Amino acid sequence: MAQNLLVENPSISSQVISEYLNTTRRILNLSKEDLLIQTANLFSGCNVIPVGASTLSLAGSLVIKYQFQLFDAVVVAAAIEGGCDLLYSEDMHHGLIVNKCLTIFNPFKN
Repeated sequence: MAQNLLVENPSISSQVISEYLNTTRRILNLSKEDLLIQTANLFSGCNVIPVGASTLSLAGSLVIKYQFQLFDAVVVAAAIEGGCDLLYSEDMHHGLIVNKCLTIFNPFKN
């Protein structure tokens, strides 16, 4: 399912890419160089949304308003700044509409 989403040329935050690298480094038996090359190829068709000072500021307000975990707040803030209206996540609040502009959707929820 997740690979099908990449066909649609989605937006992805630099935070999510960092988390992907951290997780897959422990799972895949690849050298650091090979892992970076594999990741670059995997996300080559994605619009990468950088995380900057404004993203962190927005994330702070989201933590207060929605009680998000720290990393989740940064991901949500980047999605909002990137103009996304749908955020796929298997571990955030399915169906939650954030700031009246972004819906969190768990693709594994029935």
